[in-house]
Amino acid sequence: MKKLVLIALLVGCAGEDAISLDDEWGMDGPVFPTPPPGKEDSELRKGLLVSTDTSRTQVWTARNKWEDTSTTAAKAAGLAWSADSNLTWDAKYAAWVQSLEWIPALDGFSTTVRVTTPWGKTLPSPSLECAEMSLFLRITFAAWYELPLFFESVDSTGARVFFGHNGVRTAAGRYASSPEFAIKYKDLSKSTTWMQTWPVDATLRAKRVAGGDDIQNMIATGAKFGAYLDEIHLNKRAGYFTVMALDYLGSMNIADSSNAYNIIPDDVRAGDTLIERWQKNGIGHTLVVKEVAELPGGSKDVTTISGSMPRRQGVRQSGQSSKSYFTSNYTGGVGTAADGNDYAKLGGGIKRWRVAKNVNGYWTNTWMAADEASWINSTDYARISARPARFEQILGQVSPEQKRTELLVQIGEARHHLQQFPASCSARERREQAFRNLYEVGTELGQSKGEIDAEHRELEDYVLGELEYTKSKTCCWNSTTSAMYDIVMDKARAEIAAAEATNTCVAPTVFASRTDGYGMWAAHAATLGRPADWRAWSEDEACPQRGVAADTERSREATTYCSLDDGGTTTCTDAMEPNNSRAAAVAATGSIADLQICAADEDWYKVSAAGTVKVDFRHADGDLDLEAFDAAGAKVDSSAGTSNTEDVAVPAGGFVRVFGFSGARGAYTLTAP
Repeated sequence: MKKLVLIALLVGCAGEDAISLDDEWGMDGPVFPTPPPGKEDSELRKGLLVSTDTSRTQVWTARNKWEDTSTTAAKAAGLAWSADSNLTWDAKYAAWVQSLEWIPALDGFSTTVRVTTPWGKTLPSPSLECAEMSLFLRITFAAWYELPLFFESVDSTGARVFFGHNGVRTAAGRYASSPEFAIKYKDLSKSTTWMQTWPVDATLRAKRVAGGDDIQNMIATGAKFGAYLDEIHLNKRAGYFTVMALDYLGSMNIADSSNAYNIIPDDVRAGDTLIERWQKNGIGHTLVVKEVAELPGGSKDVTTISGSMPRRQGVRQSGQSSKSYFTSNYTGGVGTAADGNDYAKLGGGIKRWRVAKNVNGYWTNTWMAADEASWINSTDYARISARPARFEQILGQVSPEQKRTELLVQIGEARHHLQQFPASCSARERREQAFRNLYEVGTELGQSKGEIDAEHRELEDYVLGELEYTKSKTCCWNSTTSAMYDIVMDKARAEIAAAEATNTCVAPTVFASRTDGYGMWAAHAATLGRPADWRAWSEDEACPQRGVAADTERSREATTYCSLDDGGTTTCTDAMEPNNSRAAAVAATGSIADLQICAADEDWYKVSAAGTVKVDFRHADGDLDLEAFDAAGAKVDSSAGTSNTEDVAVPAGGFVRVFGFSGARGAYTLTAP
């Protein structure tokens, strides 16, 4: 049996980790997207014979058809449709996705969705990477309503492999030693005992999706994705199949025209998938269309959700935030990517899932008859590349000020993710793309790039600089932590403070693999007395670049760190500087006025007596926040409100950190015991 080696291009926000999925599922190795299409897309992607004996391998029986509207099952009321709705099951899928309620995410920062089920149970969104979210929603709905489904792929020998309701098969039969789902796992969907006690499959609950951490704390602390699936499926076979499908399939399989097809912008609807591709190999981004609202004048407001890697709950992207993705050339627009490929040929853009039908005795991936006019041939590069410009026309228009507000939210979300997972290259890329869009908005508002950076850049934007994914091993490291973020940032502040002590300015070292790997941060963790908080690099997803001596930074469009303040024209400081790190903290007692938080700045103070430390400021001028630490540097309290005052309790000999939320600046007064 071959050892699994999945390349990073297979998955939108991630790849695979070192777990041997071959041993887990009995497969012979990785699967890939089907070869590029010829001159014409195939309207009918022929799969297995319907008469194939799949009694041992099938996951569920396809009792319904996507096109049904008049059968007993189709006429029944459901999750987001009334009785006798006359909707096809494909339209019901869109209605279900659109109906999911917005709720606060577990991180206390973002907005996510509540997943509804046919059994009356509801659960907050699972934590998944971005392509996994799209696959999860489609598989889940098809399994619940016993609809035909398959995803086409090929293995290393070129054999076509079908993942679907019949199991994992080729035209010749069961693929390799993949599971005989019908024999090995239980289907309890016809039982009624679940109304009193939900059936539990302990083995399924222990299953996890490979590729970094798979923690579903909305189920229970430390729960795996299998536990989530166990809670929403009476047919436990569907749970096992979902884990396996997410292990082997990803964004490139969604981009593959055999599984999803390009649609025209005007017909976008809930349940569609938007894919960003900016290089042929490596990381991309996948978003699921959550809501489409018609606006006066014929324009639309399109809201999306997206996972990420490291995994997170599906995060709401507002209409304006989503618009920045729809109008990006990364979604198959005009121009050429850095790797020399035309964006239109990389598979990005808005897609709709194909539907499996019985056509002349074969399970065949095609589209609903009503959707044929929405289809764009995957080789019609002119129409594909025109879509971002069309989205610019039809998506809601807002003022430059509103655009700026939305982009700052995107930047804040990316920073929040990085504070939990500082190695995340996808979050670094999202932050910088939002800044590039912000620079464009700045031209409408009469602001230069330097002025925007001076107002909104933070120190961490420089410390967690953007990296070339295919040339940087840091991008494969999904298990970094918030404690490691604190260590990295403390090291940066120490570097800056040491330079300021000699009246010079230095840019902080970018957190990335250097010639000695990550030795400088490991050593700094030791000096802080926190060596156990520093984790060694691990290959949390397939990493062809694992052997690079040093990561490659992307060229930076931002103002250089040492030229930040007011666009590099004036100096922003106060009498207590330099105090930009815990190592450079200055003693504080009583009331100290005329203090300043500047661009990419934070202020540290040491407090001798235990008590309350308070900062007073004008929130309208800039939202400042406050954190408290004990003498060893462990965080013990924080205050991040929206009033004109923040206060924290500080132990004797402790420290406080004053900083601006999302790059905010402003004057303040500090009061210490």
